[in-house]
Amino acid sequence: MMKNIAILGSTGSIGTQTLDIVRYNQDVRVTALAAGGNVCLMERQIREFKPRLACLWDENKAMELKARVSDLDVKVVSGMNGLIEAATESHAETVVTGVVGMIGIKPTIAAMEAGKDIALANKETLVTAGHIIMPLAEEKGVKILPVDSEHSAIFQCLRGEGQSAIHKILLTASGGPFRGWTREQMASVQVEDALKHPNWSMGHKITIDSATLVNKGLEVMEAHWLFHVPIDHVQVVVQPASIIHSMVEYIDGSTIAQLGMPDMRHPIAYALYYPERTMTSYIPKLDFTKMSNLSFEAPKKDLFPCLQLAYDALEIGGTMPAVLNAANEVAVEAFLQREISFLQIAEMIHEVMNRHICISKPSLEEILEIDKWARAYSRQEVAKL
Repeated sequence: MMKNIAILGSTGSIGTQTLDIVRYNQDVRVTALAAGGNVCLMERQIREFKPRLACLWDENKAMELKARVSDLDVKVVSGMNGLIEAATESHAETVVTGVVGMIGIKPTIAAMEAGKDIALANKETLVTAGHIIMPLAEEKGVKILPVDSEHSAIFQCLRGEGQSAIHKILLTASGGPFRGWTREQMASVQVEDALKHPNWSMGHKITIDSATLVNKGLEVMEAHWLFHVPIDHVQVVVQPASIIHSMVEYIDGSTIAQLGMPDMRHPIAYALYYPERTMTSYIPKLDFTKMSNLSFEAPKKDLFPCLQLAYDALEIGGTMPAVLNAANEVAVEAFLQREISFLQIAEMIHEVMNRHICISKPSLEEILEIDKWARAYSRQEVAKL
C-alpha cells in the first residue's frame, strides 16, 4: 500500500536521507516538499519525486524555483504560510519535520490539527513547547514518531511495555570529538575540529551541538516529554561507538537496548513505516563478530557544562528551555563565524539564562516572544566579546 508523506526540510540532512528511503523503497509517495533556499537541489527533488506542492522559505528563491519548474504540475509557495500549506497538504498522512529551528513549531501544530502523524526530527518543537505539543497529539489522536536515533531507540525498546514498568531511560551519547580532552585543550578548539564528529555525518549546527553535548541535553528534554518520564529518571551515558542508540531499564532490573549502525535512515524508516518494519538492504548491518568492545562511561559535566545547563533549564521549566535553545543557536552561529571561542558557547548560554525571568506556563505566542528576546540579548553579548 502506497504511503503519502510531506517533508519539511527536504534539502537538509534528514530530508535528503528520507528521500533516499523513498528512492529505494518505491512504496512511499512524496506529496509536498519544503526547504529554505536551495533552489538547485529543490528543483532536482521536484523533478525526481513529483510532489504536488513545493515551498521555499525565501520568497525570491521561490519565484526563481517557480520559473524553473514551470513545465511541471507543481504549486510553488513560500514563507510561513507556504510551510504550513506544505505541512497540511491534503494527501499526506505523515509529515516529516526536518526543518531546523523555531520555524518548525507552527507547521507542526498545523499538521497535527489537520490530523497528520508527525515523524519528528525538529528538536525545538518539544524542547520549547512540549507542554503544548503532547496534549495536542492526544487530543487530535495523532502519533508523534521520533526520528532522532536515540528517541527512536527508546520508542522501540518500549514497545509492548506499560509506563509503570519503566525505571530509567539511558540516553546514549558518543561523547563527540572532544571526549577525553582537557579544558586546556578545548580552549584552543577551532571550528574545523568541532565539525569532525567521530561517527555521524550531520549538518554544522547539530555537529557543534554534539561537540558541546548541548544536543544531549536537548534530547533529555525531548525524552521527558515523549515518554512522560521525570527528569531524574533520564540518564545520559557515553557509548563512544554509537552502536547502542539508547536503552530502557525496567523496574525488574532488566535493560533493553536498541543497536544498529550509526545511520539515520534506520530511525527515519522506522518512523515512516511504523508500526511495521520494512526491508532496508541498502543500509549496512551490524556484524557482531567484528565488534570487540562496547564501552560505557559517564559524561564529564564539568568539561561539558551545556549538558548540566540543559538539565537546569528543564528543572526550572516554563520558558527557560526556549531561552537555552535560542542562546545556544546564536552562540553556535557566532562560533561557526569565529566570533567567539568554543568554551564561550556555554558561558553565553549561562549568562542569558541568568538574565531571564521565567514564565511558568507559556502560550505559544509567549514562547516565540521569549525566543526573540533571548536571541537579541545573545547577539548583544556576542557584540561585547
